[in-house]
Amino acid sequence: MLTSDRLRIVLAASEAVPFSKTGGLADVSTALAKSLDQQGHSVTVIVPDYRQLRLAKQEQLPAIADAGLRFSISMNGRYVTGGVNWTMLPDSGVKVLLISQPDYFDRPQLYMEDGEGYQDNCERFCFFSRAVMEVCQQMVLRPDIIHCNDWQTGLIPGLLHSQFAGRPGFENAASVMTLHNMAFQGRFWYHDMPLTGMDARYFNMHHMESWSDLNLLKTGISFADQITTVSPTYAQEICTTDGGEGLDSLLSFRKRDLVGILNGIDTSIWNPESDPHLSASYTVQEINPGKAKCKSALQQRMGLPQRDRVPLFGMVSRMSDQKGFDLIAECASRLLFDDIQIAFLGTGDARYEDYLRHLAYENPSKVAAYIGFDDGLAHQIEAGADAFLMPSRFEPCGLNQMYSLRYGTLPVVRRVGGLADSVVNVEPETLRSGVATGFVFDDYSSSQLAETVERAVELYRQPGVWDQVMKNGMSADWSWQSSARHYVDTYRRALERRHERAAENRQ
Repeated sequence: MLTSDRLRIVLAASEAVPFSKTGGLADVSTALAKSLDQQGHSVTVIVPDYRQLRLAKQEQLPAIADAGLRFSISMNGRYVTGGVNWTMLPDSGVKVLLISQPDYFDRPQLYMEDGEGYQDNCERFCFFSRAVMEVCQQMVLRPDIIHCNDWQTGLIPGLLHSQFAGRPGFENAASVMTLHNMAFQGRFWYHDMPLTGMDARYFNMHHMESWSDLNLLKTGISFADQITTVSPTYAQEICTTDGGEGLDSLLSFRKRDLVGILNGIDTSIWNPESDPHLSASYTVQEINPGKAKCKSALQQRMGLPQRDRVPLFGMVSRMSDQKGFDLIAECASRLLFDDIQIAFLGTGDARYEDYLRHLAYENPSKVAAYIGFDDGLAHQIEAGADAFLMPSRFEPCGLNQMYSLRYGTLPVVRRVGGLADSVVNVEPETLRSGVATGFVFDDYSSSQLAETVERAVELYRQPGVWDQVMKNGMSADWSWQSSARHYVDTYRRALERRHERAAENRQ
């Protein structure tokens, strides 16, 4: 059993800022690692070395060196050699190991090009998962916990259970599997099973097989000692047929070992008091004139009329049905009938990119759309907007609603996943008790979205009440410290479960 309060944690993920990013997973990997380090634990992050992407932004990264380690893994009878580069996360004691294998990872994107996933994604991330275990062994990391994230690392709990359990350095190691989005499961045809290095007997309905396919996310869920997901509500939703994406029965079976932990945000980066991207700073104690200046600057940058008393809605998002763009398209004319402005930022489905360009062209005084990604502009929208749109079909956790609350920008969200756990609906009772932070609707319908936006516009015309709701959200603690403590509790439960399983196997 563990005799020290200090845990040795290996956090394995397919992306982590500032080295690689396609979405929230990268932010979570880094922020959680830093928070665990601040709480006194020994943390090592292991990610692929996407060398081409890394070199493109070399000046923005900490110094990276060759660790001098080489290893070979048999990938279905063909030996593939890998290496390790290493660095430290800035302003922390977190070591980062980057798995180097140019044929797999030296590519223009992480997972896909031109909208199509790389055909060898199964091989790439089976290699990565197996490399994590080899590196842990050869570098004598002796992890107490191997924390895996999404399907790209779903093989690791299976490897720990079947091949590495009891090996030197893994005697007491337990695995934790975090599910960031059940829609992405790493399903591949069954002929890819040999790439996993696992015995073929595990290709069954209880462990690795799903509808005749190899399913790497299912593998992680089946073998992990503890399973987490990124909000309490999402933990409930994924145990239902609507939210489980075909794995609800397995998740219900493992409900004893499943916990939802709401993500935090990096409050050193997302802080209106010190954000370098903003034209003016502000705090919860003194919101204006800083936020008003940010609004004017955002309107100017987006080419909108600089009107201080028109409600400005922002949206920073992947442009897809999941994020509610179909609802926006359905009710746009109703929304724009009112005297409002909307600023969009993001990329996604070509039909929505084209639609927003056209909407902005047709309504230049009310709509602005930046198709692309600009981190500085994302911060400016969070600060300069009055309200923020997140009408998601599903949202495991969501980060933008927390950024918005931190910046005094009232979220308009659907009551789903992490949005339900982080935004308190404006209604008479919550206003009286001082806990209201935004606007929440239930049904996935354009009419409910429009009605909720109209409620927001109505409240905006009551400045005193609006300002109090802003302060409610800004006063809440959205840092990672609380979330990290919940993860540590989960790690300790994982160690207990590991020992329970070992005792059961000896009987």
